[in-house]
Amino acid sequence: MSAVLPDARVNKNLQGSGFRAIVQRFGGYLAGMIMPNIGAFIAWGLITAMFIPTGWTPNEDLAKLVGPIITYLLPILIGYTGGRMVHGQRGAVIGALATMGVIVGTDVPMFLGAMIMGPLTAYLLKLLDKAIEGKVKTGFEMLIDNFSLGILGGLMALLGRTLIGPVVEFLVKAMGAGVQALVDAHLLPLASIVVEPAKILFLNNAINHGVLSPLGAAQAQQTGQSILFMVESNPGPGLGLLLAFMFFGPIALRPSTPGAIIIHFLGGIHEIYFPYVLMKPKMVLAVIAGGASGLFVGSLLGAGLVAPASPGSIIAYFAVTPRTGYLAMLADVLVATAVSFAVAAALFGFGRGAKEEAALETEAGVVTTPAGSTSTLVSHAHGATTAAVATRAINGRDVKKLIIACDAGMGSSVMVASAMKKKLAAYGVEVTHTPVNNIPGDAQLILCHSGLLSRARGIAPASAVVMGFDQYMGDPAFTKVENAIKNGETLES
Repeated sequence: MSAVLPDARVNKNLQGSGFRAIVQRFGGYLAGMIMPNIGAFIAWGLITAMFIPTGWTPNEDLAKLVGPIITYLLPILIGYTGGRMVHGQRGAVIGALATMGVIVGTDVPMFLGAMIMGPLTAYLLKLLDKAIEGKVKTGFEMLIDNFSLGILGGLMALLGRTLIGPVVEFLVKAMGAGVQALVDAHLLPLASIVVEPAKILFLNNAINHGVLSPLGAAQAQQTGQSILFMVESNPGPGLGLLLAFMFFGPIALRPSTPGAIIIHFLGGIHEIYFPYVLMKPKMVLAVIAGGASGLFVGSLLGAGLVAPASPGSIIAYFAVTPRTGYLAMLADVLVATAVSFAVAAALFGFGRGAKEEAALETEAGVVTTPAGSTSTLVSHAHGATTAAVATRAINGRDVKKLIIACDAGMGSSVMVASAMKKKLAAYGVEVTHTPVNNIPGDAQLILCHSGLLSRARGIAPASAVVMGFDQYMGDPAFTKVENAIKNGETLES
């Protein structure tokens, strides 16, 4: 990619071992266990909203599904998925088996226990399989494979039941009590001070699905709803920010915002507004203020959802809002939108000096394209010495498979992959999307947001070309890839 990147020796956070990359990677694993199972969470939420005594159509018989789904099915799916991430199908099976150990005998949903037992047990099986590899006599392979999984899985299930389960149950209840205390004291809005900046660093899935969703599900089981489902997923702060960019932001960025608003608010892909904040870091104050204000109003009015809203779309919000909670939900979202818009507009000076700012940016070497992406040029006036270093290259006509990677592989990457499929359909290039942690070993060309570039380069095979982009719509990187594949031009990392 031609955009100039900071020298990794200067900013260690851009390296694969940097603190930000490590946190993103860990969060990605947590989210990776939840995200593929979100459909099941939503199904549970819809059944809950419909058939519990306070639901739309109370039905005592059908409501019997609610308890077993959240107590058994959802944790087992998480443990199964976590095990599969570590050791394939064998890891999935033993992960689900070990998860049963932490489920039995507890009265809280064991999502956290499943996120521990699934990967841990699968990793132990992986080590065991490696230790006995090549040492089993011919004809005994299936016997050894089945018994090694069964014995280790049984032992881990017993360990989960007697030790890990009770510890996790205590921790979940303690965290739940702490969160409830924040809600009762109307201090939950303070969470936005941490959550909103963390989202911009692509930790949104980790926070929402790795932390808030498990706690929210435990709370919803007891009260029928939880405001924790709205802490990270609220589309209001992002909507307010994008509206401020549309009316008062840099002139060259304004045409890109209507499409971003639709994708964010209706499609629920919040990553679409992250680059806008990264371009104007002070705008993080707007989304913090919006998120905190929404949570404050929501807490006062008793807002909450019955299940995770994923993606964080207003449509999903309506689908998982309890029958009596629409007014509180809308108040939460609208207040968050209004406050975020007002703060962002004030930070923009209500549009004053937008033309002058664009001229100064051009003079300083920062060019804002009409599509909304930015690229930093080497500025002699400021003595810049950094330059892009191409370490990997591929001819566009040799590209047979393009991989779009994002944090969880189910949101922004799906959107970009869909657009690139249409662009590249005529050239026979297969376009797929994947979590950045699961980039396949045969990858040739990988596209990901620049905020995930260091992680992608650390995971991608040595021969793969990894390119970053700044905007999810109309970024020059997309056109560059298309032209290279069409005309046989060289693509470089």
